[in-house]
Amino acid sequence: MNLNELTAHELIDQISSSQISPQDVHKSVRDQIDAVDSKVKAYLRLNDNPQNYDAASPYPIPIAIKDNMCMQGIETTCASKILQGFKSPYDATVIRKLKDSGAILVGNTNMDEFAFGSSTENSAFGPTRNPWNLDCVPGGSSGGSAAAVAANEAIWSIGSDTGGSIRQPAAFCGVVGLKPTYGRVSRYGLIAFASSLDQIGPFTKDVRDSAMLLNIIAGYDPMDSTSADVPVPDYTKALTQDVSGLKIGIPKEYFIDGLDAEVKAAIDESIKVLKDCGAEFVEISLPHTEYAVATYYIVATAEASSNLARFDGVQYGLRSFPEKVRKSSLIDMYEESRDQGFGPESKRRIMLGTYSLSSGYYDAYYLRGLKVRTLIKNDFEKAFESVDAILTPTSPTTAFKVGERSDDPLSMYLSDIFTISANLAGIPAMSMPCGFSQDGLPIGLQLLTKAFDEEMLFRIAHTYEQNTEWHKRRTKFN
Repeated sequence: MNLNELTAHELIDQISSSQISPQDVHKSVRDQIDAVDSKVKAYLRLNDNPQNYDAASPYPIPIAIKDNMCMQGIETTCASKILQGFKSPYDATVIRKLKDSGAILVGNTNMDEFAFGSSTENSAFGPTRNPWNLDCVPGGSSGGSAAAVAANEAIWSIGSDTGGSIRQPAAFCGVVGLKPTYGRVSRYGLIAFASSLDQIGPFTKDVRDSAMLLNIIAGYDPMDSTSADVPVPDYTKALTQDVSGLKIGIPKEYFIDGLDAEVKAAIDESIKVLKDCGAEFVEISLPHTEYAVATYYIVATAEASSNLARFDGVQYGLRSFPEKVRKSSLIDMYEESRDQGFGPESKRRIMLGTYSLSSGYYDAYYLRGLKVRTLIKNDFEKAFESVDAILTPTSPTTAFKVGERSDDPLSMYLSDIFTISANLAGIPAMSMPCGFSQDGLPIGLQLLTKAFDEEMLFRIAHTYEQNTEWHKRRTKFN
């Protein structure tokens, strides 16, 4: 196995025993990028000046960063033309923590523009491809980060999850993706999509690596007003392979018409594996699930329209004037800059959000959406009174073809039907590989627990992983 195919904990063991150096690992990753990224297109730009290699650092591991997290002096664009040329004057808290740990920052990964999408086709710089089948999407919006790990172009990567943007691409690309509890990881320096929903989290090759990476990035941050001041345990201690006596809920609302037969079969087999390990499964109900997608696209677009108002050609990135107007006004500059800078999906969401916040519609849409969000949150709280965790598919299908849903926004929005509720409720959720379809595409299993109980997620996920082989598969390129 090449070094770029190993997990971080395997590499750290070899570095600690002086079998290899951090330079060896980084070179292996960069060689893989040179070999395959012209096909996958996971990266928007590479960092040619990573910090000094230090074998004595706790985690000298190559990591890729989604292009919506600020890194001092490095261009950050959210895969949008409107931010081309913008270089942050500071590091996001997550970036600072990674640097302090000794992680090697490889580069910025592609994404749907401003995280608006489920396929990474909405990037202003072109789509990313799924490493398992280059004709398929990697999921989104963190598709570049997921594809980088799946294609062995990074050992770890970081994404953001607003409605499933870590978990859905993790499922499509056959890697482990974690959305921590809202407030568990600082959002300071994350360019916001929807401030009450966004959460930064890791992509890794296995569950142990996910626990290690969350150990690095989790914790209270006074620079983030939504950061939770709660203790952060050592998540690697939760990797016990013991689920005896745990109750896991199966929500009937998630096993619906439209769920792919191969996905359902893989989930059924996953349930059997955990039953054999001693877990007990019970059917539960999350009755407001049917309203989750509609609620999400009211709340998220409203917050997006507010957050993106700052991008007007004045302070950041692109500034454009109408060619046919000799004496352009300030309003002309605003309009032209936003017209040229934002892509179609960004414009769609800004308009939807502005409409739902407008006079006469705020109560009918946004306020009502917030009330339903509370009902969805209450559903989970009630469920967790009787179960320790919830198990569902991550996505109703495997990865779809590039271009297949580009002209059907509603169909694209429904890609996140199983992941959105966790963001609305603010609870942690993880996707991990649990099988492959007949045409060789990964299938994802989703686990959810109550707020700030990531330890339970790791406990169940690690047990499942140690009793299966799916996480050991690696993509191959001709």
